[in-house]
Amino acid sequence: MAALVIGNSSYPDGNDLKNPVNDAADLGAKLKGYGFEVTVALDCTAKEMDKQIKTFRTFIETHEVALFFFAGHGMQIEGTNYLIAIDTDMETEDDAKHSSLSLDKVVDALAKSNSATRIIILDACRSNPWERKWHRSPGVRGLASVYAPKGTIIGFATSPGEVAYDGEGRNGTYTAALLDHIDAADCSIETMFKRVRNTVAAASKGRQTSWEHTSLSGEFYFNLSLGKLIDDYDDTALADRLFVIDPAITSHQIISGLKTHNWYSQNSALRLLDKTSVQTMEKNSLFVIGRNIYQAACGSARDSIYFLQNFVSTTNGYAVDKRKAILDGMLFEIYFDSNGKLRSAVKSRHFDEVFELQRHSALADSFDFIARALTATSSDFYAVPGKDHDLAVTISTKDDPAGTLVDAIYIGGINALRINDEWASSPIRYSRTYRSDLIDTLREELYLPTRLLKVTFTPKDIHSEEQIMIQRHWTVRKPTTS
Repeated sequence: MAALVIGNSSYPDGNDLKNPVNDAADLGAKLKGYGFEVTVALDCTAKEMDKQIKTFRTFIETHEVALFFFAGHGMQIEGTNYLIAIDTDMETEDDAKHSSLSLDKVVDALAKSNSATRIIILDACRSNPWERKWHRSPGVRGLASVYAPKGTIIGFATSPGEVAYDGEGRNGTYTAALLDHIDAADCSIETMFKRVRNTVAAASKGRQTSWEHTSLSGEFYFNLSLGKLIDDYDDTALADRLFVIDPAITSHQIISGLKTHNWYSQNSALRLLDKTSVQTMEKNSLFVIGRNIYQAACGSARDSIYFLQNFVSTTNGYAVDKRKAILDGMLFEIYFDSNGKLRSAVKSRHFDEVFELQRHSALADSFDFIARALTATSSDFYAVPGKDHDLAVTISTKDDPAGTLVDAIYIGGINALRINDEWASSPIRYSRTYRSDLIDTLREELYLPTRLLKVTFTPKDIHSEEQIMIQRHWTVRKPTTS
């Protein structure tokens, strides 16, 4: 999925707009969170806008979904819509036509691509400050209706001939509503736009009515829940806080015991699981058992630790699908919480031990499962866990009067070391750590087991007992904006 997001605010002669740059930046970040490869372009000249659409036209040849968003001034001239650059010549309508981006050019670029789903969103119908200069009639205000080619949906901030309004806060009225509703889980894009329309109408006291023209041949969702993307297990297993315990069922007795946080109860519960009893257990229950075995092991339950450390021999004799469901659950628990949401940090206490099982070809299907589940989250991993791909990490250090200081961490040739966004404005402070602890943190940050991290230090290796200094609140995760 690819997106080109443009926001123009800095128009000359007092015609600037406060929201479009924010609209573009915020929507770009949101789209990236849903797996789009996003280009955000702000305050573009006509030449820059033309270059961006040409580059995007080539880029989307290899993407199933193409999305174009524009926030700024837009207008219709003789029934054709134009998106206004910050340097568009507004002396006459003819000058404006030849120094702005025609919406027809955008529609054509997407229509001629190989993308199956094409989305155009325009928050570009604000009042035309040049209307009086051109002696225009109110009948040609706003944008004109436009044809949507097959596979395309075009969303407008207002109905034809109306104007849009800047918002009271950071975003325009339309984009603010879009940002509010785009997160709705399992909501088709058509339904989302209907919700946007209601919010816009309420916010503008009925003065602004958003609308769409669509010829989509299938359904598109920005935010599909994991249960919709991964059909191996029920929603109540993926979000296991919803799993209902029936004390009459043996598999549920095991789950209930493992959940007690009492070692004696946990150990005795796990003893109910053997190659005879497992044959009658259904896959969702076994998946939840796997999740709770890993959870109990992280809480130091002896039998659960033994089970995962000796998984191959312990499950010898289990049917292939039964063994797979348990291991799927263990892997899922590492990465996902009880709501089925990706954890901000992996549950790492026995992370490496579970991933050692990837060396057994008979268990490969479980690692394929977790790779699919993680890919479905649309998170931007340097390497997708479960694929068994190495990731090279080079930690650059320099000598400092206080000791050895980490000044960069290179992944894929780029310095990925940065400060977490919420601490970006805090005073710079350093903490001391050891090589092993630093690698453990990298493992959690990158969602990868230690054996797949190929870590080197430069210009010199770091002895295991040598302390290293690194800035507090550091991260190597990819930022959320592009």
